[in-house]
Amino acid sequence: MNNKFKGTGVAIVTPFNEDKNIDFSSFGKIIEYQIAGGVNYLVFLGTTGEAVVLDGNEKNEIISFAKKIVNNRVPIVIGIGGNNTKQVTDTIEKTDLEGIDAILSVSPYYNKPQQRGIYEHYKAIAETSPVPVIIYNVPGRTGSNISAETTLKIAHDLPNVIATKEASGNFEQISTIIKNRPEDFLVISGDDPLTLPLLAIGGDGVISVTANVFPKQFSDMVNFGLSGDFDKAKNIHLQLTDVMKALFADGSPSGAKAALTEMGLCKNIVRPPLVNVSDKVNEMISKIIKDIK
Repeated sequence: MNNKFKGTGVAIVTPFNEDKNIDFSSFGKIIEYQIAGGVNYLVFLGTTGEAVVLDGNEKNEIISFAKKIVNNRVPIVIGIGGNNTKQVTDTIEKTDLEGIDAILSVSPYYNKPQQRGIYEHYKAIAETSPVPVIIYNVPGRTGSNISAETTLKIAHDLPNVIATKEASGNFEQISTIIKNRPEDFLVISGDDPLTLPLLAIGGDGVISVTANVFPKQFSDMVNFGLSGDFDKAKNIHLQLTDVMKALFADGSPSGAKAALTEMGLCKNIVRPPLVNVSDKVNEMISKIIKDIK
């Protein structure tokens, strides 16, 4: 089961039309582009998918559409998270998870809970969810870190929690988790530029933003890293360094959408409070894409 989530997962953008409604035509093109690029699984309704500005009906429409288009060709992960534990568990119970392979659930934000509170939050989710759960630790967005000790306690106590997406950038913490985790518990990179170093110390892959734009290159890099061919992995990593930097220069997913627009895969539209990247960053992204293509 857990091997489904080794390799490259993609945090898929949600494309919009000029009226800010979901552009399902472009959505289908992006999904097909990812699958053709050889990614291992797709993640919908995450940060990159602008889930926080989608209403409940839109989220359900995306889930139904994803199942239909993907058609069991790769595993599907959906984001269900928040800082209200009961609301998260209620949403899990109300969501049709048939055909969904796992939930990605962000650590509670804004509240800044104690580590014991974070543990109890994931315990409630794990006991409610009929599908496996992936932790998402992203202190830069949530305002609080899940410590290595808490992650390991969750991993050992709650068998339905199968992985952590680590975006703390703290290699001491990540190393501690990798060293002491249960054998089948996955450690997944949540920082594109740190994916290769994480693979080198025993990590299991990535949930990537950059792979929206370059799924084949990113997947190849991860596959080389997982197979121990770090010379080939390093070459691709260095090739993608500038684009990884550019995609986040004016925030994500604004950078990814600018790049996908350049490639003819969607319109360059985000929902407020996000805005498009600056002209300077857009030009930089355009140039880098042409160089890599």
